[in-house]
Amino acid sequence: MSRRDPLAGLVLAGFEGTQAHCEEVEALAELGVGGFILFARNVDTALQVHELLGDLRSLCGGRDLLLAVDQEGGRVARLGSPLTLWPPMASLGASDDQGLAEQVGRAMGRELVALGFNVNFAPVLDVRCPDTTIAIGDRSLGEQPERVARLGSALITGLQSAGIMACAKHFPGHGHVAEDSHHELPVCPLDEQQLRRDHVAPFAAALQAGVASVMTAHVVYPGLGSDQPATLSPRILQQLLRDEMGFQGVLFTDDLGMGAITSKGSLGAAAVAAIRAGADGLLVCRHLSAVRDVLSELRATADADPSFAQRCERSLARLAAAAARFPSRPLPSEDLPGVLGAAEHKVIAARSGEGPQTAGIDPTRGHDDSRPGVDGEG
Repeated sequence: MSRRDPLAGLVLAGFEGTQAHCEEVEALAELGVGGFILFARNVDTALQVHELLGDLRSLCGGRDLLLAVDQEGGRVARLGSPLTLWPPMASLGASDDQGLAEQVGRAMGRELVALGFNVNFAPVLDVRCPDTTIAIGDRSLGEQPERVARLGSALITGLQSAGIMACAKHFPGHGHVAEDSHHELPVCPLDEQQLRRDHVAPFAAALQAGVASVMTAHVVYPGLGSDQPATLSPRILQQLLRDEMGFQGVLFTDDLGMGAITSKGSLGAAAVAAIRAGADGLLVCRHLSAVRDVLSELRATADADPSFAQRCERSLARLAAAAARFPSRPLPSEDLPGVLGAAEHKVIAARSGEGPQTAGIDPTRGHDDSRPGVDGEG
């Protein structure tokens, strides 16, 4: 008897290893998760990633999946050579070239689509401030909200024109937050006027540019009338983003396994709270047991509360529509060399900055994996 639960479609799952044919991934496919997110721990070669994504689709019976990766450029890039090595977005921001930003997005998107991805968790639209956490740092396009808005929107246009779903992150902006939400729960000190003017504004521009998805921030914003992290806040997700700003696309949580969330309670409770707040896709980046716990809590709540079950149905519909709009369309393996690291892409990368070698480590690196830069969204 199948153990598939429709509510598993709300989850994008991470997993260990570089092969789909293993007990963990087969169990996730049997549960019916809505998609997968790949990290450096899942990457060996470009051809292996191409085959892995194909195997994930096959394991899930060919149904539409969201197949995601963080390919921002700089120190947060899961896929290296032979793909184009993009500089940190701070370098692109320094160029202040909107046309170039769109070219970067399109070229980056072409390479990801060729492998079989249909979601890129980029661009970062957090505005960098003098005291902003290094977890953002040079991942930001800069210190001027208008420039972040303009270049971020161009990146989104480029990515989505290539056939990959872009994701504006981390809503409503990290602001003057020095703490790293991968480890603890930050509280943003800015008032509502400052937040709206300097940090929400790039996301409003992204919505105008037609961004298909947004990712939440694990940060508390008292200035926006909330004592919960944005990921769990109806005031921020439903009232501000959906009702006031009019966003109708997919709203992803940042990884529910990050310290900002796990320090305050269980993943299952956080998943329920995130859905109630207005989120659609729940990132559970490791492990299988965590996915099962999340699904158990979602099912128990949905069975006890018809309004929550209806809320889940709306999210499932949004996720399904997004997967249909951005289907996985990999190139044949023999055609990959003509796209991955193409000469014209390398020219664009050279124009956009000094290269991917930047100070600092990937802030999404996990605590329990020996390989660098492998765990945790964000």
